[in-house]
Amino acid sequence: MQSGWEMPSQVDMDAWNTQLKELGEQYQGLMQDLMARMAPSDAADSVHKDMRESFEAGAQALMQNPTLLWQTQARLLQDQWLLWQQNARAMAGENVDPLIKPAKGDRRFKDEAWTKEPQYLAIMQQYLLFAQLVEELIDNLDGLDETHKHHLQFYARQLVNAMAPTNFVATNPEVMRRTLETRGQNLVDGLALLREDLSNSAEGINVRMTDRTAFAVGENIAVTPGSVVYENELIQLIQYTPTTEQTFKTPLLVVPPWINKYYILDLRQDNSMVKWLVDQGHTVFLISWRNPGPAQRDVTWADYMQMGPISAIDAIEQACGEKSVNLLSYCIGGTLTASTLAYLTSTRRGRKVKSVTYMATLQDFRDPGDIGVFLNEGVIEGIEKTLETKGYLDGRSMAYTFNLLKENDLFWSFYVNNYLKGEPPAAFDLLYWNTDGTNLAAGTHAWYLRHMYLENRLVEPGGIELDGVKIDLRKISTPCYYVSTKEDHIAKWNSTYYGALLPKGPVTFVLGGSGHIAGIVNPPHKNKYGYWTNSELPDNHEDWMAGAQANEGSWWPHWQAWMVENGFVDQEKMVAARQPGEGELPTIEAAPGRYVRQTIPEIINADEEATKAASANSSR
Repeated sequence: MQSGWEMPSQVDMDAWNTQLKELGEQYQGLMQDLMARMAPSDAADSVHKDMRESFEAGAQALMQNPTLLWQTQARLLQDQWLLWQQNARAMAGENVDPLIKPAKGDRRFKDEAWTKEPQYLAIMQQYLLFAQLVEELIDNLDGLDETHKHHLQFYARQLVNAMAPTNFVATNPEVMRRTLETRGQNLVDGLALLREDLSNSAEGINVRMTDRTAFAVGENIAVTPGSVVYENELIQLIQYTPTTEQTFKTPLLVVPPWINKYYILDLRQDNSMVKWLVDQGHTVFLISWRNPGPAQRDVTWADYMQMGPISAIDAIEQACGEKSVNLLSYCIGGTLTASTLAYLTSTRRGRKVKSVTYMATLQDFRDPGDIGVFLNEGVIEGIEKTLETKGYLDGRSMAYTFNLLKENDLFWSFYVNNYLKGEPPAAFDLLYWNTDGTNLAAGTHAWYLRHMYLENRLVEPGGIELDGVKIDLRKISTPCYYVSTKEDHIAKWNSTYYGALLPKGPVTFVLGGSGHIAGIVNPPHKNKYGYWTNSELPDNHEDWMAGAQANEGSWWPHWQAWMVENGFVDQEKMVAARQPGEGELPTIEAAPGRYVRQTIPEIINADEEATKAASANSSR
């Protein structure tokens, strides 16, 4: 063994005993916490049922293919024999080349002990060979329909990554060193952190990803100056303070998602899209969505449309005197924007919108990616029962689900760092935003999952009806700018592309580099990721990519040029910069406003207190 693994010559047994006692107490408390939280959940039960059925289907397919089973067993025996030979040579002091190495970008095995120390080299390779075998076995299974195969691949990946040796004290060299150095204090601290995180979780464990005390909304994030000039039950409308003497005549309305808070577009000043838009001369308005609780249980998709973009457009006319706006939307905010524009078109009010931009937006849900595993009929029925009971979906459950889509980066890495090493995470604004979630109103969320994800009805002419109006995206003539990102795992570009083929008006499609967040929030001064353009819109995304031109830097200036060159903003007809409160709408409060500050724990606690009070009153 390396010298770092040698036990101290004089071990303070009293200190070790004290640590072990405290560790036992923390563990006992953790088990009590877990038992107290083991309430049945319709949504979780549906996922477990789907997982069981997927593995059963995989086992049946394997039994019907004895040749594949025999080949897999033979491959496993051969790999074990080669691994045993290599391990014997390594234990004898010989330098050996690994039979299998971690995939590029796999940071779990970065510690040099995994390659320098024979026992850890053997553990790593044993695991990687097993992981590779499972992946190839499922890929080669015949007689399994694509849905079951996709689900089986996802669930198997979750289990294989959960079994990684890096996730256990005795088989993680970094954790073992830390445990010896601190005489187990890291494990004591880690269990304390785990209990804290468990108490702030809904289903599963929402691991802490950042130092939450390092950030405060309106103080060091979401700080672009502005004022709330309009509000209703569902939104606050922020008008931002101009930074130029003149601004474009047509205002810009930003419609962010409500599954997370809007300030992903306004984190710090050096990466704030809101600030950049203001600096370009736009009069920027932005919707800040309410964090819903039981009182909003019956709010529908149509309500989000009417009280969201439509109310905001009317309010902007009061604030600026302008009858039309440009729309910039993101993620589910873009899906709502497309619905709204189709509704306005069908009700002969489409001219209220001069142009519309969709950022990482699904309209055609043909391939939702891994999130689709959680959105089959059985799971959605379970979610619907949960929503019916509570009136909302706890946003922490949604966050846990999204984190499992990239489990090694967004779950297990923090699990090891926080709970095994006992080290609280560093301050990181993006991850603070990621953990500052929102609830989802029952009346909207259940409808959205079923009509959009499960049935893909938005692409059908008249497949969606809003306030008695059957909408059709194909009737939209408003010029559209679509930007997706190449590595997006939430709104995959090979699905978002087909949404761009729907409108009858002029469409520009752009593909950014990186993923759902970094590829969209990509300020030009960082000159990162790049983007692809193609003036043609062929019938499939592969042909589009084959004819696309690569460009360096951020897509933001390309979008601004598109706005100017097409006359959606006119540099020859600038107006004096508009200050919040100058029009017919007085300021209500300073940005970022009240709604964005509402946290899930506050809403949940208020709900629980109200339930207790109602129960106490009824018992009297």
